[in-house]
Amino acid sequence: MELHRMSCDNPEATSPPISADNAKDLLLFIPLWTRKSQEGKQKLVREFRFESFNDAFEFTSKIARLADEEDHHPLIILEWGKVSISWWTHKINALHLNDFIMAAKTDIIAEANLK
Repeated sequence: MELHRMSCDNPEATSPPISADNAKDLLLFIPLWTRKSQEGKQKLVREFRFESFNDAFEFTSKIARLADEEDHHPLIILEWGKVSISWWTHKINALHLNDFIMAAKTDIIAEANLK
C-alpha cells in the first residue's frame, strides 16, 4: 500500500477511530513511527535528527506546507538538530487513516531532507 500517494479526507466528528488491528497493519507501512498514548489520545510519533537547527527548521517548514495542502496538521516540536512530530485526528481525538497517510508523506520529505 502506497500511503504517501493517498490524500486525506475530511472525517466527521462522529467518524470512528481506526481499529487497533488496522492500526497495527498500517504501521507495517511506516515502520519508523510508533503508536503512543499521549494526553489520553492515540498518536503516531516519530523523532527526526538533523545536523543543525536550520536543517530542522527547513524540514518543519516543508511539513507545515504539506499539512496546509492536506488540511491535516500535526504537533511539531522543533529543537536544535531534532524535530518531533505527532499525528492524530483532532476532530475525533484518535487515529484515523489520515494520520498514517501523513506519516508516510512525512517520511518521503524526511528522506529527501536527510540525504
